[in-house]
Amino acid sequence: MTPYDVIVSKREWRTYAERPVPEDTLRRILNAGRMSGSSRNSQPWHFVVVRDPARRRQLAAFGRFARHLPGAAAVVCVIVDGPKALFDAGRCAQNMMLAAWSFGVASCPATLHQEREARAFLGVPEGRVIATAIALGYPHGGPRGPVERTALRILAGRGRRPLASMLSWEQYGA
Repeated sequence: MTPYDVIVSKREWRTYAERPVPEDTLRRILNAGRMSGSSRNSQPWHFVVVRDPARRRQLAAFGRFARHLPGAAAVVCVIVDGPKALFDAGRCAQNMMLAAWSFGVASCPATLHQEREARAFLGVPEGRVIATAIALGYPHGGPRGPVERTALRILAGRGRRPLASMLSWEQYGA
């Protein structure tokens, strides 16, 4: 796939095949995050990879919409230096999710709303912020599971807005 094809075909997956992501593929995905641009090249991120199934289940309990984490092969938690680095964290997360998709690995981010508990669980030092948790796994080939069906029901009919509805030339609204 071309980079453009990866970008426009990427969708969030919340159900995954019971198949591990090979170590070398996982490292390439993480390296794509590492290579992201950041303000003043600060590279404010640290990655905590959770592969143990029991720990993925525990991690999912810290987010209201994180029920898909236990079914993933791995979860990458993106930790940043502080709130000012959250924009850079988004760039980093997107790089990883697009790289994953280029290798046929699906992904879906989740917010860990119970941050204090999640920080303790992951051993995150004081002053650092958990930006996101990214589920990674090969797409489930069968029928959609309950988590996926719920998400699709919520999003049904939204689709993508046409470019013309969000585009102005030279001045907003023009």
